[in-house]
Amino acid sequence: MAKDYYKILGVDKTATKEEIKKAYKNLAKQYHPDLNKDSSSAEKFKEINEAAAVLADDQKREQYDRFGTTAEQFRGFEGFDFSDFMSDIGGFDFDQVFESFFGGGFGRRRRRGPSRGSDLRYDIEITLEEAAKGAAKQISIPKLMKCEKCNGRGAESEKDIVSCPDCSGSGVHRREQRTPFGIFATQTTCRKCRGQGTYIKKECANCDGTGVVRKTRKLEIKIPAGAEEETNLRIAGEGEAGEKGAEPGDLYIIIHVKQHGIFERHGDDIYTKANVPFAIAVLGGEIEVPTLDGKAKLKIPPGTQSNTVFRMKGKGIPYLHGSGQGDELIEVVIEVPEKLSKRQKELLKEFEKESEHKKGFFGRIF
Repeated sequence: MAKDYYKILGVDKTATKEEIKKAYKNLAKQYHPDLNKDSSSAEKFKEINEAAAVLADDQKREQYDRFGTTAEQFRGFEGFDFSDFMSDIGGFDFDQVFESFFGGGFGRRRRRGPSRGSDLRYDIEITLEEAAKGAAKQISIPKLMKCEKCNGRGAESEKDIVSCPDCSGSGVHRREQRTPFGIFATQTTCRKCRGQGTYIKKECANCDGTGVVRKTRKLEIKIPAGAEEETNLRIAGEGEAGEKGAEPGDLYIIIHVKQHGIFERHGDDIYTKANVPFAIAVLGGEIEVPTLDGKAKLKIPPGTQSNTVFRMKGKGIPYLHGSGQGDELIEVVIEVPEKLSKRQKELLKEFEKESEHKKGFFGRIF
């Protein structure tokens, strides 16, 4: 189960980055192992760092809000160990640490690579027949795609991409501060190149240096036989384009099945009702019933009572994972004629008298 990072930091889902920063600072001071000697403080401290690492990053936070993805699944997320730069809690500056850590240039990390593209979600509605048999569907996805003119580089030509002059290609600015406890060093992301270490002298005119353009992508997707409500299909690489040629995100297709006019779905079985004429219910016979493959014959044994449920093997939904198929369940309802001829009435009265006579006869015996 995914962790609730907002709950861990004690903030609302609408919290700003400043509110997240403030909450992180307060909790970090409370649970830092050098200040809090409780045995559970280290684990709590690690959990706080993990939550802040996601919620303080706009792209990671958007992905978390959309899919509930945990930090372990975010690419590029690294652990946060205070012991790398801190010899004593007295020299600890949480403002510098927050800027250093969430700016992307902490510890041994140097140049920040281009970010992976965002994942996308597309909801599609299908019929019960399409869910049972599978289908090919055409969809159109508006999204950011790699600029074909510059091949996602963002520059007019390869020679327009140069080493960043502000950070000498490192992607970070290093700052050292002497304290009574030693030298305290922090690193922040270079603002000119945004941590990438390279700078574009002349931007691509087609994408304004972003490396991506917004287009509509047409795709054919395969709905697997046996799909059900909320079935999730992942199409790798069909999300939005990554930054500066980085790998794209993925596309998630969420399937919704329309309500059917005849059948109800119960797992891999389908259920329906069928009317049975009175005479067939009494004497037995056959009726025609609907299935997902058309009409079929159903045998009705003599003396069938109303609301009896019959099972037609293999007439349901194919198993989504594995071989086999569900059944069709048919509840029969006896039709009572609303109008009778004179002869039909006479015959029913004779039938009723005969039934009463037999009942009386057996009553005397028993």
